[in-house]
Amino acid sequence: MTLRGIHVPLITPFGPDGAIAADALAELANAALDAGAAGLVALGTTAEVAALGVGERTEVIDICARICRERDASLIVGVGGSDTASTLRALEEVTPQAAAALVTVPSFTRPGEAGVRAHFAHLAEHSPVPLVIYHIPYRTGQALSAAALREIGALPGIVGVKYAAGGIDAETIGLFADLPTDFSVLVGDDLYLSPLLALGAHGGILASAHLATSSFVALHQAWQSGDITRARGIGNNLARLAAALFAEPNPTVIKGVLHATGKIPTPDVRLPLLPASHASVDAALKLLADLG
Repeated sequence: MTLRGIHVPLITPFGPDGAIAADALAELANAALDAGAAGLVALGTTAEVAALGVGERTEVIDICARICRERDASLIVGVGGSDTASTLRALEEVTPQAAAALVTVPSFTRPGEAGVRAHFAHLAEHSPVPLVIYHIPYRTGQALSAAALREIGALPGIVGVKYAAGGIDAETIGLFADLPTDFSVLVGDDLYLSPLLALGAHGGILASAHLATSSFVALHQAWQSGDITRARGIGNNLARLAAALFAEPNPTVIKGVLHATGKIPTPDVRLPLLPASHASVDAALKLLADLG
């Protein structure tokens, strides 16, 4: 299985009563797919998954799974944990309709590269679905070298990585120089989508792609077809939009823009997040308008 294209990690919209706005979530999912997204991600960081109850997580997965089934799109479900046993229990509950599970590198425990490899080897051996490594060291506290990612990526049952290393450095270049067979690199840092596609990334899991989804899809297609001039133009514009959408903690600005454009009933987030400022939302709205 090779994961390609733009995947949208859906926010969790809330109604005025604080409950999940199920209809708005379904509309966001369908709109992303209508605009050309290859698939959806349920219960990613952007979904405020840490603030959702067990029943709410089930509701989100059910909505996304239904829509992906109806639309013949791929669904990736976020799974995380700081230890192997609890992560495996969470994987065992992932819907069989999921194309893969997005599994964070264990956070806080910082088990070292050997420990991370052992963690993913155990999970991959027992997981009911293929796994995508979620490499995001500025959240987990655990860095991984290109060599470690290649070693983990070569394990049976590991199909890719959401690469969100916070920049492009020598390890990034080294990873793309020698990727494992049938191993997808999906960009996780929205700002670096275009340069990483130029290096050979297969797509992205991008919170910013809630907005101007078709432009993100067009950027991916431009790099895939070798239309460098077009890719650079689109990429520069989307990088500015992504920077504006991440001016405050994700997904606060995105929710503010979605609310301002009538896509969700409230811009509400759950503590400890706070709603984005009017200035940040207005700046993002202007850039979105400039994109047309």
